[in-house]
Amino acid sequence: MINKKVLSEIDIYSGKVKMPEGFEIDRLELVKNITVSNYYQDIKYPFSKEWDKLKNYITEFSLVKYGFGLTTRDTFGNFFEKDENSKPIITANSIDLINSPDYVFLYGVEIDPGTCEIVIHYDNNRRKNKIYRHKLETNEFIMFPSTQLYYIENNKNSYLNYIQTILFNYI
Repeated sequence: MINKKVLSEIDIYSGKVKMPEGFEIDRLELVKNITVSNYYQDIKYPFSKEWDKLKNYITEFSLVKYGFGLTTRDTFGNFFEKDENSKPIITANSIDLINSPDYVFLYGVEIDPGTCEIVIHYDNNRRKNKIYRHKLETNEFIMFPSTQLYYIENNKNSYLNYIQTILFNYI
């Protein structure tokens, strides 16, 4: 008999945010908050009921569906102009992993259809520098470990693409 034990994995969660009727997320409120916090350096991303709905959706989903809890570490939003890409990002600090988030959650607040991809770099044992591409659309999300290098690619978007980021700790 041969036994297999998985010692490590890169878990990626994605899907559509399906709120109950009457509790839908007002994405225009999130767009306003992202815009204001990006234009004015002295304004931190504000707490809002809409942001709280989104945060509660993913924390409750992860607890019920996968059995692990999440707590918010930080949050911010970005918008991207036509063909604008983010810089490569690793949110975990390899020198201070204790004080680093565990997961990155990206939510497509308003995305020009078919124009936004999240590009995640990973290693698969000795197969190095592999790439996973995930199309991000409006009202969809992706969540992955904060130790992964990623960037956001926007290609031929006609209007601004708005993305809400929430950094989570695993509890």
